[in-house]
Amino acid sequence: MIATIGTEKMTAAQFDAIVDGLPPQYQAQARGPAKRQFMEQLVQLKVLARQAEIMHIDQSPQAKQQIAFARENILANMAGKAMVENAKVDRDALQKYYDDHKNDYQQVSAHHILIRFKGSPVPLKEGQKDLTEEEALAKAQDIEKRLKAGEDFAAIAKVESADAGSGAQGGDLGAPFKHGQMVKPFEDAAFSLKPGEISDPVKTQFGYHIIRVDKVDMKSFDDARAELESKVKPELAKKQIDALQKEAGVKLEDSFFGPPTPPPTAGIPQAAK
Repeated sequence: MIATIGTEKMTAAQFDAIVDGLPPQYQAQARGPAKRQFMEQLVQLKVLARQAEIMHIDQSPQAKQQIAFARENILANMAGKAMVENAKVDRDALQKYYDDHKNDYQQVSAHHILIRFKGSPVPLKEGQKDLTEEEALAKAQDIEKRLKAGEDFAAIAKVESADAGSGAQGGDLGAPFKHGQMVKPFEDAAFSLKPGEISDPVKTQFGYHIIRVDKVDMKSFDDARAELESKVKPELAKKQIDALQKEAGVKLEDSFFGPPTPPPTAGIPQAAK
């Protein structure tokens, strides 16, 4: 036993089951540094709930309605979770999702040299001139020529790049990046290059970038399968839920709730489920 509240005993397993019902973002705290604080709040909840029963508050119509709603909410959440876990996904459906979302499974490792211009949010390095856009472009074009003529990328990046972090590493951007992690002009250029290729100057709000792609990785279907299932299963469960609502014969009074929400316009993503 880990706790006693009057005549009620609580085991560690019972405590864990209660914590499992919390939103995911709170579970680690309730099992870790806030464990006692959470238990003290739980004790207060149980004591007050017991007092409500003594006062017969649980027999009031309002309490009964709210208790019924809480029960339905718990069951609905558990049913939704079970439907996701039990959803059957065949290989063809996973393959189609993979083929339709290949960009999500591609990543690039790259180096870059940044030539900033006036107005860039990147701080001006000590000793560097605050260039106009025209001057920055001309300098970036000159560096591009030098690189394509065979000069060492890392050596130039250490001297010329306004990106102090990657510049100190010879222009190395570090961890590979996926689609959506870089500003769009940079991303478009990087994902269009083959390993070893050097880009023309690419303009972003930070300045002009010269990019060299080092490696392009594509996660295979088999390697991505578990991730694919985690994305496809909720979609299948959502279709089941929609079908259940349709079968239930739902009718809402527009005079009370207002007109139905129109379907999303094509091209605009639906709100997160």
